[in-house]
Amino acid sequence: MIYRSGSDWLGASAKRVVLFGMSGLGKTYLANMLREAGDWFHYSVDYRIGTRYMGEFIADNFKREAMKVPFLRELLLSDSVYIASNITFDNLAPLSTYLGKPGSPSRGGLPFDEYCLRQNQHRRAEIAALLDTRHFMDRARDIYAIPHFVCDSGGSICEVVDPEDPADPVLSALERDLLMVWIKGSDAHTAELVRRFDRAPKPMYYQPQFLEKAWIAYRVEKGLDGDEVNPDDFIRWTYARALAHRQPRYHAMARRGVTVLAEEVAEVRSPADFDHLIARAIDRKE
Repeated sequence: MIYRSGSDWLGASAKRVVLFGMSGLGKTYLANMLREAGDWFHYSVDYRIGTRYMGEFIADNFKREAMKVPFLRELLLSDSVYIASNITFDNLAPLSTYLGKPGSPSRGGLPFDEYCLRQNQHRRAEIAALLDTRHFMDRARDIYAIPHFVCDSGGSICEVVDPEDPADPVLSALERDLLMVWIKGSDAHTAELVRRFDRAPKPMYYQPQFLEKAWIAYRVEKGLDGDEVNPDDFIRWTYARALAHRQPRYHAMARRGVTVLAEEVAEVRSPADFDHLIARAIDRKE
């Protein structure tokens, strides 16, 4: 680890962390809180994916839908209107909507092959965005003179790396430059995330092998062809399984850094609180 002890971390002139873990446990809350304090640079991997690497795919998808409307089609063909996504750190809906859900087109689903194509686009984009972290660390220092840096990773980071490979290029690059911090949720947190997802199921990224097995198992269990699948029902069915699939992968990643509990994160109210939380986590590991 780049910080040898809690006191080493507290005394560092440049604190650098990458937060990872399940979505909904506080990564973006911490990153926003630190950014608002003024001396932390917030690098959002999901925002980078949605703007730099998938922005054109997202905009083209909007245009594809607009071309189905005669009024908008005429304006688009004459370059009279401009269509773009308004993605922000706190609103990633354009990216989520583009990823979509597999299943019946009449229920808003995508054909499975198209869904897998978009999943693969996201995988490549996420890897590239994670490898851009060093570039943004340099920008934060050289352009903005901001000393501290937080990388707010997406919940699917564990799906695009090999946590068991000591030479994994993404994890090696992150570990070399930043302290890796796993926000670990309890069983109660997992249950609440599942309940929340069940109320409002959202598109997400899955590891290809996991997705293929889930797609086959779901259709066998329900006795459905691909174009008969209810997209929301499928991703509800898959979500809890995806969280269970991710947990050991996060755990393996955490061996390269430190672990904090979601309950501890919930008590953080200031950068000073965060600093002491990380110091305790480093000393716990030592």
